[in-house]
Amino acid sequence: MNWEKFYSERAKGLRASEIRELLKMTQKPDIISFGGGLPNPESYDIKHVRECIDYVMETKAKKALQYGTTEGYSRLREFLAEYMTEKGYDSSPENIIITAGSQQGLDLVSKVFIDKDDTVITESPSYLGGLSAFRAYLARIETVPLQDDGMDLDLLEERLRSEKKPKFIYVVSTYQNPSGICMSSEKRKRIAEMSLEYDVPIIEDNPYSELAFSSEPPEPILAHSDGNVLYLGTFSKTFSPGIRVAWICGPSEIIKKLVIAKQSTDLCSNVLSQRMVYEYCKRGYWKENIKKIREMYRRKRDIMLKAMEEYFPEGVKWTRPEGGLFLWVTLPEYIDTREMFKDAIKNKVAYVVGTAFAGGKNTMRLNFSYPSDEEIVEGIKRLGEVIKSRMK
Repeated sequence: MNWEKFYSERAKGLRASEIRELLKMTQKPDIISFGGGLPNPESYDIKHVRECIDYVMETKAKKALQYGTTEGYSRLREFLAEYMTEKGYDSSPENIIITAGSQQGLDLVSKVFIDKDDTVITESPSYLGGLSAFRAYLARIETVPLQDDGMDLDLLEERLRSEKKPKFIYVVSTYQNPSGICMSSEKRKRIAEMSLEYDVPIIEDNPYSELAFSSEPPEPILAHSDGNVLYLGTFSKTFSPGIRVAWICGPSEIIKKLVIAKQSTDLCSNVLSQRMVYEYCKRGYWKENIKKIREMYRRKRDIMLKAMEEYFPEGVKWTRPEGGLFLWVTLPEYIDTREMFKDAIKNKVAYVVGTAFAGGKNTMRLNFSYPSDEEIVEGIKRLGEVIKSRMK
């Protein structure tokens, strides 16, 4: 049977993740990869995670192994409501839904809001997972360039004045993936005001805000919300990606609609993981572990920046993130990083091409969280040699 003729219009448009396909080429053990977005395994607080799992299994096993509510474990939602209130958005559990990672949150948002050919505005470059989710629901993507302090809001306003309104604005506000850029406090307030003025909601994706290196990040855009911002948060970068626990915070009427959408997806998120995460947070381990992670990633960022200064040729530019996992490299316009990728693999180093993020063909994303300190230095040296071979 030819199954393809039975595919839905959505399924026909699905494409494999560009990053996943590229990274298949980097699996050889002698290749140093800056391509993935993986937290460093040394960030996992295995001792206390085991303690919390043991406690849940010893005291709540029958409930932890049962179905849960679609909204999520009530005590975890209470904790997150308090956390979001501390971040500037007065919240209650009715403002929170637990999701199986932020990627499920992006899928639910797309399911609830996007019709075929709706326009979604994103940053350029933008997070590939968001772009993939929106495209899967047949949205049209329009991009607005990033500046050093976030999205170009003058250009955004021009787009918002157009006759056909976008369905929403998607922003990774803090230590952005892929660029590492953090939107300024002034722009956060202004974009929230623009959202209300032009009646276009904001989807704020904020997985990296706790990974600040020197000073605390600005309040989320959600803190300036008047019912016009939906916020996605996650434990993937500050606890563990494998537990698949994240959340969406926003107006209760939107949360109710997302709950209905989630019921047709998976009924409920992993109950054991949710209860374990709650115990971990309640005991104060989460905030303590975040301190350790911040210091580790700050050191790794510094090592990468120093190595780039030493080994990259003149004419190459890069961001200097104050948090997160990534930085963004811009080469001279005549260099195509997709073509150069083959040379990099031959030189046993890997990155992700910028076009995967709706960025320029002369750009690339580098991850500094996962490689060892020694691998960062050696990998940047190898990449510098590849870039030099392409320079005119």
